Amino acid sequence: MALNHTYDARLAQHETAVGAGAQLLLLALLGTAIGMGPAGWLTGLAFGIATWAVLNRALRRSQPLSFGVANRVTLGRAILVGGVTALVADSFESSPPVTLFVGLTAVALILDGVDGKVARRTGTSSALGARFDMEVDAFLILVLSVYVAMTLGPWVLLIGTMRYAFVAAARALPWLNGPLAPSMARKTVAALQGIVLLVAAAGVLPHAVNFALVLLALGLLSWSFGRDIARLWRAGARGGQPAWPSATAPEARQERPVEISGAARGSS
Repeated sequence: MALNHTYDARLAQHETAVGAGAQLLLLALLGTAIGMGPAGWLTGLAFGIATWAVLNRALRRSQPLSFGVANRVTLGRAILVGGVTALVADSFESSPPVTLFVGLTAVALILDGVDGKVARRTGTSSALGARFDMEVDAFLILVLSVYVAMTLGPWVLLIGTMRYAFVAAARALPWLNGPLAPSMARKTVAALQGIVLLVAAAGVLPHAVNFALVLLALGLLSWSFGRDIARLWRAGARGGQPAWPSATAPEARQERPVEISGAARGSS
């Protein structure tokens, strides 16, 4: 943390630069281990550059006193997601080793439950951290849905694109930008997507079982989005009132003290 308790752009840039370097190192290790082709390299590099640019822009806008331990955990997850993204892009030319693919993805999913806890315990919860966490989650689900769609069919892409369609719709329908109450059901459904897609990607179960599990996950995700859309619609009809009875409800007190709009909908 900066000693004068003000935003220090150099410290933030150092954090993101270290993350970019770690992303390059992971891609180099993957390239050496599996002989990754041009598609994997280019996609992984594009992900790393985009993450570095977007994160730097967000830091300049929010100007936090420090990057924070929780954001470092999320950045580590983003680096792993970059590796998974490269493997998925490379899979269009040759299938990646299942153990490597599953290992990277599993660690990224497990760490999803770490950064939020770290933020709450250290008192460093922030809108930036919550949004960073959501975007990493959403992109990992998108990448996994692309990979699984190659074996189960293009309908699986609905899982990965549903959140992005929601955000796009919010540009035309302002009431979708209303705040949403934290929801354990939403968190559970969101977490289930990654687990189910990872199991399907691993190929350890029969094709029919994978099909049924992913279809069930899609159904639950559709229900979750539908429920939130209905709540936002009712809140909009009441003149923009919050989509929950009270910000002091027991469930709200258990979550990060960060208000997330419907358009930023993720696993919070």
